[in-house]
Amino acid sequence: MRLLEFHNLPMRRILLPFSRGNSRRTMQTTGRLMMVVAHPDDEDGGLLTLESRGRGVQTLLLTLTRGEGGQNKTGDTFSDGLGILRTLELLASDRYYGVEQRFTRVADFGYSKTPEETFQKWGGHDVPLADIVRVIREFRPDVLMARFSGTERDGHGHHQASAILTKEAFRAAGDPNRFPEQIKTGLQPWQPKKLYIGNVCGFGASTCADENYTVKLNTGEEDPVLGMSYFQFAIEGLRHQESQGLADLKFPSGPRFAFYKLEDSVLSKTTDGSGHEKDLFDGIDTSVPGLAQHVADSAAASKITQAAEKISAALHAADTDAASAIAPLLSVLALLNGNAGIQGRSPDSRTALIEVQDKEKQTREAINLALNVGIKASMTSPLSDVSQKERTGISPGQKFAIKVIFHNGSQHPLKLDALVIDGMVSENGMVADQRANQPPVAPGHDYEHTFKLQLPETAFTKPGFHRNDPQRDSVYTVDQPQLITLPFGAIFPAVVHARYDVPDIASPKGPADSTSANLPEISAPVTVPVNAAGGTRNQELAVIPAFSVAIEPGDQVVPASITAPININVTVNSDLDGAQSGVLRLQAPSNSNISPRQQPVSFSHRGEQKQFEFKVSLPALKQGHAELRAVLSSNGKEYSESYALVTRADLGSFYYFQPAVQHISIVDVNVPKGLSIGYIMGAGDDIPTVLQQIGMKVTSIPADKLATENLTQYGTIVLGVRAYDTQKELVANNKKLLDFVSSGGTLIVQNNNSVGDFNGGHFTPYPAELGRSRVSVEDAPVQILAPDDPVFHYPNEISQKDFDGWIQERGLYFMTTWDDHFKPLLSCHDPNESDQKGGLLLAKYGKGTYIYTGYAFFRQLPAGVPGAIRLFVNLVSAGSNH
Repeated sequence: MRLLEFHNLPMRRILLPFSRGNSRRTMQTTGRLMMVVAHPDDEDGGLLTLESRGRGVQTLLLTLTRGEGGQNKTGDTFSDGLGILRTLELLASDRYYGVEQRFTRVADFGYSKTPEETFQKWGGHDVPLADIVRVIREFRPDVLMARFSGTERDGHGHHQASAILTKEAFRAAGDPNRFPEQIKTGLQPWQPKKLYIGNVCGFGASTCADENYTVKLNTGEEDPVLGMSYFQFAIEGLRHQESQGLADLKFPSGPRFAFYKLEDSVLSKTTDGSGHEKDLFDGIDTSVPGLAQHVADSAAASKITQAAEKISAALHAADTDAASAIAPLLSVLALLNGNAGIQGRSPDSRTALIEVQDKEKQTREAINLALNVGIKASMTSPLSDVSQKERTGISPGQKFAIKVIFHNGSQHPLKLDALVIDGMVSENGMVADQRANQPPVAPGHDYEHTFKLQLPETAFTKPGFHRNDPQRDSVYTVDQPQLITLPFGAIFPAVVHARYDVPDIASPKGPADSTSANLPEISAPVTVPVNAAGGTRNQELAVIPAFSVAIEPGDQVVPASITAPININVTVNSDLDGAQSGVLRLQAPSNSNISPRQQPVSFSHRGEQKQFEFKVSLPALKQGHAELRAVLSSNGKEYSESYALVTRADLGSFYYFQPAVQHISIVDVNVPKGLSIGYIMGAGDDIPTVLQQIGMKVTSIPADKLATENLTQYGTIVLGVRAYDTQKELVANNKKLLDFVSSGGTLIVQNNNSVGDFNGGHFTPYPAELGRSRVSVEDAPVQILAPDDPVFHYPNEISQKDFDGWIQERGLYFMTTWDDHFKPLLSCHDPNESDQKGGLLLAKYGKGTYIYTGYAFFRQLPAGVPGAIRLFVNLVSAGSNH
């Protein structure tokens, strides 16, 4: 329904305290591992943590989707908004796993039972395959892993598809004839050496038949640096995925095994006589000295060999005194500087070159850790800013200051060679490059410098990817190919770099023309303090437009019979310093009557918010769709989108952009007069808003007020999605709801996914068993089982046409068995499956009506699906006077 746009706050991997131990392990290996999964929370966090933190392997997690189509167990954010939240949650988990994160263009469109449907929704098999191949060619893993098996035992069609694609990508990435457009842009073919598949023995299995696996790894092994097992440490990360209901996840210590099967390999036999391996990298030389074998030039090979010896010396020295490792590490930096002199364009040379560059970067990080050097860059408010509103971003053209603090926590004086900030210009128009010709920074002291800057007018660019219709588009449109797989698209380069020397430790010289490049360097993003739920923390500086323009709500359902003008509310915020002005207008379908046509807008300071109302009379209304757009003109530019910061105290941050558009669904629907509806919210949904938009009287009943609420004032009470799962007070007062029905009221219960708790609670008036049955194909044929029942006739006549145009799925968590008092009203099923009749049940209880529905009205009504709206109105009207 809405075009959702994404603007990035750079998400760099943040080091945890445990990363110090991980750093020395990473220095000793060149191993690279890449795992492919379908959704956030699918990842084998224990294995990723074992390889990354336990063995120093450079590890990448490719998650095909962002979980947009899942259920939110903490709030009412769905679709792309949920995808943003889950991306941030996964990135928080990744900090614990110690991995780099990538995604593909495909979206989670909800549950799918087959890979065939999944590929069809994803625009074909090659769309995600191309992205997987791209990431393989960029990251160049030795070992490629599929979390799933690519068979029916994986269950979810997305899971099966992820493994099927990974198997094909293993060979496709090394074939220059596959996706040659990537080769033309500079990527080179890359053939991983080994491919493993997972889910070969069932998730969580402690034993596995010998023939089903190749390698068995104990992720329950305790790591002395982490102070717990790799599996437990991964669970600490996984708990950040709160929208998945994982916040309280805990597991005891003890052995935990990960079983994987070698599916394909370009190596000679790596298994023993029983067909097993001891490690994923068996048969692969991941040693640093082994890099020299890839280099034809003897001088370059010699430098790599010497660097490997110095790395060993540094690690040995660090066993007794971290500071003792500095001198050999500086020697490593000098030897690797200038790519260690590697020449040539052969595949072996390119492999060595990339690994040398990585080792140089790791060496700089190790030096910074050994010296306890730190750097912090914080934006200070512009002098002209009189607003007390928290500043979370900066707009093009604005002047501001950045305070940089370089901390020397070592026992050595440090000489700053340069202090540079990217992505900015200074007030006089020059690139901000402050060379600090100052005395050395004494041990335990700081060096401070303030940059006075101006953000270039061209700094703000449109987002890198979007979906025009998130309800129906399952593939993101990407404007720039190089951004395809990054978590949030473009990175704004507000980064400060400090290059320094250690004068009292002789720094070996590299190439004659690269003395400065031979020095240690530390970098940090520019940050701003932000108040988030749970506390205050720093987030990376973002670029945002000068004005935010929003129409709320973004979707509206309008009865075709309406004659009065529609009220449209527009909110405008200014992010510019000082007084600003402009003109706000509304764009509507031709022949619409808009009053007023436009309105003047003025602001006195940054952070000020103004609200405006327009009245719109649409032309002769017929069932269909219309679109309204708000546009602000100011200083020769137009603004027509809103933005809001998505964050949480334990997460990173992201600016969620939405166009200033209201999508209007015009629905031919009749509503009963005088019916009063009470709505008890569960996990969160927008059904009450839609009912109010079409003219029904809906009152929210807080669950904690249910015990004292006078229910006789309502004709119908509706329980929101997953209400019994999330509202303890509802469970405690279920008898009151059944008494309400017995006295003549209508109660509608929507799906719950805690099947055991629901069945154990005996919440229904007659025996019924909730199951996990679902119909995932949204256009699966529906049969009306009781065509004479009043629910299909009042106040709207329901026909087969009312099941056209549904989105994502028919329904989920249908009843599997029920007492004869219940009447099944509808039947549908996915292809090649039996009829599912437990999705809509109605029972008379006492004087009233009890209805259970697993049909996904919580998705259909906000999307403006006409038939679903008409049917739901009939359901809430069941029991009222006909």
